[in-house]
Amino acid sequence: MTNSLKLVSAQPKATPGVVASAAYTGGRRVAEIPIEAAGEWSRKPGHVVWIGLHEPGLDLLRQVQKEFGLHDLAIEDALKAHQRPKLEQYGEALFIVARTAQMLNGRIAFGETHLFVGHGYVVSVRHGASTTYTPVRERCEAAPKALSEGEDFILYAVLDFIVDNYMPVIETIQAEVEDIEDSVLSANPTRDQMNRIYQLRRDLLRLRNAAVPLVEVCRRLEQPGLPGVDASMYPHFRDVSDHIRRVQEEIESLREVLAFAFETSLMTGQAQQTEITRKLAAWAAILAVPTAVAGIYGMNFDILPELHWKYGYPFVLLMIAIVCGWLYWRFRQKQWL
Repeated sequence: MTNSLKLVSAQPKATPGVVASAAYTGGRRVAEIPIEAAGEWSRKPGHVVWIGLHEPGLDLLRQVQKEFGLHDLAIEDALKAHQRPKLEQYGEALFIVARTAQMLNGRIAFGETHLFVGHGYVVSVRHGASTTYTPVRERCEAAPKALSEGEDFILYAVLDFIVDNYMPVIETIQAEVEDIEDSVLSANPTRDQMNRIYQLRRDLLRLRNAAVPLVEVCRRLEQPGLPGVDASMYPHFRDVSDHIRRVQEEIESLREVLAFAFETSLMTGQAQQTEITRKLAAWAAILAVPTAVAGIYGMNFDILPELHWKYGYPFVLLMIAIVCGWLYWRFRQKQWL
């Protein structure tokens, strides 16, 4: 009893890589705990330990592994980013990888969140571009009845937060795509616009590859038999799956619009080249008349019908002007000029 009181009253020292570390019972926070005491708290009946880490080093992960008995392979994956979204079961513990996304400097920046879930504990490990999960913790603490569900509710809350953060990214891209579509239809596309269309399509493909595998993760979380996941939470994970499918539909829609804009820009460019070719051909035809006449006069003939005629030179110039004017008028009628 004395040891417990000491743990509750003592504030853990700040540890690099540790964002938050707390113990909960009945949906309410009862203590800020150090990592070295997390295992003991998680084994207390009715208690859940929730630890948040940000880009931890190997020593910190080994300490967490010691407290909860985590698998070596899961620790190895959590140390290195660039994992595909997945769910792995190691004995009575789950290891989940999810990809996060946010807009930075006009591009989608991706990060990762690794989740260790077992009886009495949840450990989240963030890598790369990712917003803090402090709002998730605050929201859960504001609803103690829901938080009292335990580690599976915390898992749901984190996954739901990750998926919900995809939508601001999509909305930002959607606004830009609408501007690009309007500019492509109203004016000739520039090289920068073409490059931007390509970048957005590539980023959306990466976002789809990050989001869609979470459908399979949630589907597995809905299956009976997974440790720490109660049947009452199945509808919540199904709701997350629905959100992911909506994200997927939005991504596919935006990619189609960008593909249309890209094709339109190509067709516009081709039409512009055709228009230029027509104009050049028309002017070449017009200039061919004085060129031909001048070529005839340049031949070395002593006797030409109009050579010694007083009005021969003005007459030829007049005929050139009449023929060129008539060609110009015809080309304007055919909209070549």
